[in-house]
Amino acid sequence: MTTECLDINQENGIKTIIMNRPKKKNALNEEAFYGLANALNSAREDAQVNVVVLAGAGGNFCSGMDLSAKFEDGSKAYDDCVAAFIAFDKPIIAAINGIAIGGGATMALHCDVVYVTPSLKMRMPFVNLGLVPEFASSYMLQANIGARKAAELMYTAKWITAEMAEDLGIATACVAEDELMNKAMATAAEIAQWPVNALQATKQCLKQAHSTHIQEAMDIENKLMHQQAGSEENIEAIMAFMEKREPDFKKLINHVD
Repeated sequence: MTTECLDINQENGIKTIIMNRPKKKNALNEEAFYGLANALNSAREDAQVNVVVLAGAGGNFCSGMDLSAKFEDGSKAYDDCVAAFIAFDKPIIAAINGIAIGGGATMALHCDVVYVTPSLKMRMPFVNLGLVPEFASSYMLQANIGARKAAELMYTAKWITAEMAEDLGIATACVAEDELMNKAMATAAEIAQWPVNALQATKQCLKQAHSTHIQEAMDIENKLMHQQAGSEENIEAIMAFMEKREPDFKKLINHVD
């Protein structure tokens, strides 16, 4: 099944979800968020699906939120998508190449196996947009790589290369560009041979200790995102992006004489 935003296939217990907006580097608009949520929820409820493979079309994984898109339902599409990732109780394999920014980076933290290629350019651009982390990444990144390393990535908003991603533990392995999907599908096939109820029970064991912390992260992120969105700093960051210049946050500081 192919839509404007997603290309979805299912065979031999493997559901493949390809984000399919290559001209936008697979940026997430309202339809894409809802599509991902629906695809994951459907896969969770389908006893014929043992494992999901998530990838992006056109040489990039996902460039995050589509800043040019209109969201008629406010944050509902995003909220539904995040909830679907958190609730998903089967293995997810991410095949990531090219751009993985914002949501494209943070959704990967909810995947169980992550393969990247040397073309990876990953970034968590929240502080530089005057915002806070999302997708429960304020907890998930620490859980994956440790608090000190997570703090450095969040505070600096630095670019993460494939080598860094593998060294830090964000990625399971780095593979050649032309082998990415083959590797992801081969691992998916290894997983799909096992009973789906055993896979679900094992994922429950792996995730249970994190569940409360993930919800706490979502609560504080949502609260502070609403506080920061539309702030002077956020507006300056967006305007700078649109005008293709560096943001000037210093001019926003109110000096007291």
